[in-house]
Amino acid sequence: MDSALAELQEQTFAGATAATRASFPPERRLSARQLADYLDRRAFAVVSTTRPDGRPHSTLTSYVRRGHRFWLPTGAGTVREHNVRTRPWLSLVVTEGDRESHVVVLVEGPATVGGREAAPSDVAAAFPHEWVSAWLCLDARRVLSYAAEGVLDPP
Repeated sequence: MDSALAELQEQTFAGATAATRASFPPERRLSARQLADYLDRRAFAVVSTTRPDGRPHSTLTSYVRRGHRFWLPTGAGTVREHNVRTRPWLSLVVTEGDRESHVVVLVEGPATVGGREAAPSDVAAAFPHEWVSAWLCLDARRVLSYAAEGVLDPP
């Protein structure tokens, strides 16, 4: 079982503020298995970067997870590619549902930009599209999760 993200989640909550811990109570956090299963069955996330002038930039993106790394296909010259080159940090939000039946996973960490050949071959094979000319790689350092009661299978 992939426990890297669950370990990061524990570290994140150990250093979190009281307000964050209250918003993500321990009984609602995803287990190691739930984190891996949830993230691997999802295909899209909202990713946020920071523009050189400090303004945020958010967009929808595809991703492929490998352990604690998230590979995001992009095009060379995109705003997010430029932002990661100048401020190498990403926030990724994967969510579904609404109100009393929602799940959310937030992942943050440093990111790098690579060319078409940067992604592992199995990741690149999932995106054989011509528009993919660059890859962003998010190396997770912070993980927060929440699942409303009864939304996911028991841990």
